[in-house]
Amino acid sequence: MAGSMSGTSRVCTALLRNVPLLSLLSEDELALLARVVSRKSYTRGSLILTAGELTDSLYILIRGRIKVFMSDLDGKEVILSILGPNEFFGEMALIDDSPRSANVVALEPCELVCIPKPDFKRCLADNFDMAMTVMRRLVKRLREADNQIGSLALMDVFGRVARLLLETSEDIEGERVVTTKLSKQDIARMIGASREMVSRVMKHLQEAGYIDVRADRIVIRDSILPSD
Repeated sequence: MAGSMSGTSRVCTALLRNVPLLSLLSEDELALLARVVSRKSYTRGSLILTAGELTDSLYILIRGRIKVFMSDLDGKEVILSILGPNEFFGEMALIDDSPRSANVVALEPCELVCIPKPDFKRCLADNFDMAMTVMRRLVKRLREADNQIGSLALMDVFGRVARLLLETSEDIEGERVVTTKLSKQDIARMIGASREMVSRVMKHLQEAGYIDVRADRIVIRDSILPSD
């Protein structure tokens, strides 16, 4: 993939304090952390992490969006998640000391804070709230994986598209809105379907009045999954 890291620099405690995960640390802990963490910039298309490589840091996204994915030798790709500012990744391999399980690429210019493995583990050991936050994130990802497996086994493409839209939406002024930029190809790679099939489903959802597709968001107008 094209693109490369464009710079590395140190960070101040003010920046770290604005990161939800790190805001749980005391001022002294933040000051200690600021001495060892680094801030890295990546251009669009940069491969940030590669599956199979050894683990050395936790990454926290400060600016931009990244894609976490797996691929085979033929280039077939499955998107596991798309992450935005203040989300973190790489914690699984740090906890179990295994090689990284997925690739991460920058979808747009990104800035990351990188915490070395020993310092991340020290923070977890010294701060219960931070450890619980990381655990909740791991549980959330496990539940998402369970839902994805269930969708692939039990739902048709219509149901998988509908569930993805609901799961990536948020409540904004009383409306369910998907603000994450997802192309039809992205959706196809996230649910294990063809782009053509996703296009047909999206067109049906729009024509039937279930969703309203705008330039920067998708508004869910009605229930797009049948009730139990």
